Amino acid sequence: MHPASVHDAMAGRIAADLGFELGMLAGSTASLAVLGAPDLIVLTLTEFAEQARRITRAGAPPLLCDADHGYGNALNVMRTVQELETAGVAGFSLEDTELPRPFGDGATRLISLAEGLGKIKAGLAAREDASLVIMARTGAVGITGMTDALERARAYDACGADVLFFTGITERAQLEALSAATTLPIMLGGLSPALADKVYLASQRVRIALQGHQPIAASMAAVHATLKQLRDGVAPGQLTGVPPADFMKRITREADYAQWTQDYLGSKP
Repeated sequence: MHPASVHDAMAGRIAADLGFELGMLAGSTASLAVLGAPDLIVLTLTEFAEQARRITRAGAPPLLCDADHGYGNALNVMRTVQELETAGVAGFSLEDTELPRPFGDGATRLISLAEGLGKIKAGLAAREDASLVIMARTGAVGITGMTDALERARAYDACGADVLFFTGITERAQLEALSAATTLPIMLGGLSPALADKVYLASQRVRIALQGHQPIAASMAAVHATLKQLRDGVAPGQLTGVPPADFMKRITREADYAQWTQDYLGSKP
């Protein structure tokens, strides 16, 4: 897909929903939500796809997913595309990290460039919806160094991926070198203080910059704090941190359900 088509496809999915907003489902947060487990690739593809389907069916903004290593080899990647496309996601990333963690010293390793290219090409071949965005992800900057990162970035750029997703970048010189060597939109898996400037990021074709999993961590802390208040004897009506009723009505689309109940069940407003 041509880079301009990526922007058109993503813009179309966004405009059709809540307007210039995206959701992001990471493998780590899915593992936490489904299994209560750390990010060690113990979550299966079908569990991950089902979690994505729950999010998309709820009318959320267009959903991007971190599909890790595609849950196996290039043939598994094709199955991953089928499952996530069916789940209604707008796009997902495939990374060239060797996953799940192999036996040995625990050091993070990358698969070969040839295998990484095979996975991206297999994913593109399996795609049926032209608007599905496939992002080629590499952490080579922090694992094997800039020379390898540049080689992988150029190869993924040329093979037909829609977006380049980099992790491990901490310096502007690293981002500028990768941006200069490629043409596709860029996604970053984190922001160091040196990179935390939206105008600068835009000048380097960065369109999305993730900033960790603080929202889900904050929600867990809020649940814990609320339960602790109840345990300590605080009355339900006196709890702090509880959202107002209007907030919950909006989140659960209560107005829509009220209208449907009136229209199809004959209930009075």
